[in-house]
Amino acid sequence: MAYTPALSDRPRVLVVGGGYVGLYVALKLQKKVKAHGGIVTLVDPLPYMTYQPFLPEVAAGSIESRHAVVSHRMHLKQTEVITGRVASIDHANKTAVVESEDGEVSFNVPYRDVVIAAGAVTRTFPIPGLAEEGIGLKTIEEALELRNTVLERIEAGSIMPDGPEKQRALTFVCVGGGFAGIEAMTEIEDMARHAAENNPRLKRSDLRFVLVEAMGRIMPEVTEHQAEWVVSHMRSRGIEVLLNTSLASAVGGKLDLINMPDKTPAQSFETDTLLWTAGVQANPIVRQFGFPLDDRGRVKANAELHIIDENGQPIDGAWTAGDVAAVPDLTGGGVGGFCVPNAQHAVRQAKLMAKNILAERWGVGEVKEYKHENLGAVAGLGLNKGVAKVMGIKLKGPLAWLAHRGYHGFAMPTMERKIRVVADWLLNAILGRDTTEIADLDTPYRAFRTAATPRKSTEPKPAEKKAEDKADEQAPADSR
Repeated sequence: MAYTPALSDRPRVLVVGGGYVGLYVALKLQKKVKAHGGIVTLVDPLPYMTYQPFLPEVAAGSIESRHAVVSHRMHLKQTEVITGRVASIDHANKTAVVESEDGEVSFNVPYRDVVIAAGAVTRTFPIPGLAEEGIGLKTIEEALELRNTVLERIEAGSIMPDGPEKQRALTFVCVGGGFAGIEAMTEIEDMARHAAENNPRLKRSDLRFVLVEAMGRIMPEVTEHQAEWVVSHMRSRGIEVLLNTSLASAVGGKLDLINMPDKTPAQSFETDTLLWTAGVQANPIVRQFGFPLDDRGRVKANAELHIIDENGQPIDGAWTAGDVAAVPDLTGGGVGGFCVPNAQHAVRQAKLMAKNILAERWGVGEVKEYKHENLGAVAGLGLNKGVAKVMGIKLKGPLAWLAHRGYHGFAMPTMERKIRVVADWLLNAILGRDTTEIADLDTPYRAFRTAATPRKSTEPKPAEKKAEDKADEQAPADSR
């Protein structure tokens, strides 16, 4: 249905996507653009930004799920927020078509500058059964689903007799040995072992954890020595780490693994919980926007964060950054000469982009190139356990865990959300880990609908009962 809502008629900076880049660009621009007579408009299908480094801790119950997201409307008071999706862009006419999430309402939004900040989505492969059996870890909803699936399977397995069905219920598998997979697997293992300790029908050894990684090492962001230490640490906790191993099939929850060096079959087993964290890719929605893309589907950009044309020339009024953009890494690092897709780059690029837009459009300051030395990497491996490389200093154990929490606590957008996250950590330290499962998230209205559905009575209706009684009275005595 074509419809034009009440939108501002001021010159617009249209921000497509409300993740790291979109949120920070809007935060940094909203007051300054308004002061120059313009307006910032942010469009995203979700009403919040998700701080993805906290998803493993949300899945493990260390952080309350709402505290790992930042509300657009709560924190972008002077931004025009539209919960919907940009379906197409006509940059020649500086117009975007915006649709409601269900596609029933669409309207045109004119702009003067557009920021493509659509982020990344989970990268998958055509593995049989993966779409039906797998769980991702890119959204807050997936983190909640993972947590409840693990806790529900532990509870269900505790009342099953020993055998294949129980083994399947208590087997938890993660495919992908990057930061997301390692953090998720170790956080979940920490939580699951704790839940098992609180269940007298289970032993910690009843639970099985398996990490599958196709490469010969994990976590390329840390040194090889640190990666080897992490593998050793995980195995000491009873987590099976299968390197040079790939998932060939997951049909019906039966996992068939293969050895990558010679492509021969490896082991096979069954599971009810298959977590997939094997990488990300640029959001494919950008293919509908008409801007030049590289061979990985990312929007082409220069170091000033302008979108560039096929000849490498900046396109006026078009900007991009973050996971969806191919931004040159002027430090000489990165992958293939481009910045790697992580939160550290996305946040810093967003802040520079806001300055560059002000400089180019209103002459406030000067346009600069993005150049940022990677400060390092930090990873949490469960409570009081971690690994880190910060400014060349290698850490592991409790110190690395503190560095992980310190960095991400500081990096969490907005002071209000920082306080909530730190409060969660303090409460858990004082009161202990909460392993309560929230049931029926997939069918939240089941209890009400069961109660509201009329029950079919097995008792005869009054008229039928009266007829039966009369028939009994008239029946011959010898038939009674």
